[in-house]
Amino acid sequence: MQKTSLVLTVLGQDHPGLVDSLAAIVAEHGGNWVESRMAHLAGQFAGILRVEVDPQQAESLTAAIKKLTASGLESMVCADPIGSSVEGGNVIELDLVGLDQPGIVRKVSQVLAERGVNVEQLATECLAAPNTGQSLFHATAKLRLPEGLEEGTLRGALEQVAADLMVELKLE
Repeated sequence: MQKTSLVLTVLGQDHPGLVDSLAAIVAEHGGNWVESRMAHLAGQFAGILRVEVDPQQAESLTAAIKKLTASGLESMVCADPIGSSVEGGNVIELDLVGLDQPGIVRKVSQVLAERGVNVEQLATECLAAPNTGQSLFHATAKLRLPEGLEEGTLRGALEQVAADLMVELKLE
């Protein structure tokens, strides 16, 4: 039997047992927890997960997740046809580090969007520099290049932005 794939996003005040409450609802509806990304940010819990469930359970699973609003957890559930994905070429990893300043993500993402690059994963953080204590911005990303875009072409455009921002950038 074909499964229904659901993508769930959740946000709310972080507390112990939150992930367990989500896992329990998924299990109660015969769902399979396929993949997820979750984080604690400024006292808040933010997560996105994909579950597969029998089609006749999708609506009741969605309703059960929505009931978590009573406990302060906001959620959104979207159906995602199994096998859907962004088509494209090579996947490359980006690593960027430099002094923190407004606009780094905007300037890099603009270069990516202009060239049709899909950002499949992005993680950012600010850390204290070991010697000076200054705030360093660090970003890692998994990028999928569109068919026909050469890695060297993207590298050149990103290196220009990195030079303008005075940040170190690596592509692998």
